[in-house]
Parts: sequence; C-alpha cells; structure tokens
Amino acid sequence: MTRRRRGLLSAAAFLAALPAPLAAKDSLGVFSQWGAFRDPAVPRCYAIAMPQANRGAIEYQAFASVGTWPRRALRNQLHFRLSRRVSPAGRITLRVGNQGFELTGGGGDAWAKDRQMDAAIVAAMRSAGAMIVTARDRNGKTFNDSYRLTGAATAMDAATVGCAKLK
Repeated sequence: MTRRRRGLLSAAAFLAALPAPLAAKDSLGVFSQWGAFRDPAVPRCYAIAMPQANRGAIEYQAFASVGTWPRRALRNQLHFRLSRRVSPAGRITLRVGNQGFELTGGGGDAWAKDRQMDAAIVAAMRSAGAMIVTARDRNGKTFNDSYRLTGAATAMDAATVGCAKLK
C-alpha cells in the first residue's frame, strides 16, 4: 500500500472517529496526519490530529488542535485533549523536535501558558517531525501522547486562511 493511500485511509478513519457535531463542520482539507476545519457559527477554524496508538489504558479520545478564533483575536492557540486524566500535582510537558515546553492544564486538557508559548510551539511544529506530550495520570503512571507532524503546517495554514474572512 502506498504512503498516500495509507494517509487517505488514516484521514478517513480520523474523520469517522470524530464526534458528530465536530464532523458536521466545514472541512478545509486533510493533510496527511492532520485535518483542517471551519465552524462559521462560532466562528473558529482549527487544525486537528489524533495521536499515534497509545499503549495502556485511555480515558479520553486524545487530540491536538491549533485554533483560530477571529472574534477573540486569537490565532494559533494550542489545545491538547490528553488520553488520561492528569494527576493534580503532575507536570505536563511537550517535546516538539528538540525543544521542550511545560504546559498548563488539568483534568484531561493542556494548553500553552500564554500566547508567546503558543507562537513558539507552532513555530517548532512547522519544522519538527513529531511531538510528544508527557504527564502522570491520577495513579502516578507516566503516559505519552505522540503525534506525527506531517501535514501540520499545511493544516494550520488552511485553518488560518479559512477564518480570514470570518468575523
């Protein structure tokens, strides 16, 4: 099976796995491991991907997204839905290529600490091949959510362009 065919099958599986309200949004395209969507009702646009298969228990369907919210004047805001609930005392770290970041969050979610960190992470995502979120779950076990970044830059650009005229 060719790499392109595997990518298309992965994209189809990704879209089929999305919750119904999310799947009903306007598709801006699927770019290898990443999809781009527009929700004019909010309005918002985002690039989104599911992690590589996780080992061990999962509590949530994990994803990474980079969103643009025109009414809030926010662009390239990072959000992770983690595969497990994080220990209240635990750290959430992100490694993008050879750069490391400490995220903020709780429960099953994580974000960059501020807009400057969002910008630094998005810049790192554009040139790296993978990123890994690491945290400890409520039982004290370390877990990782790993993402391939093939197609991420194109999906982020499509989401930005998709919201250019939304207000």
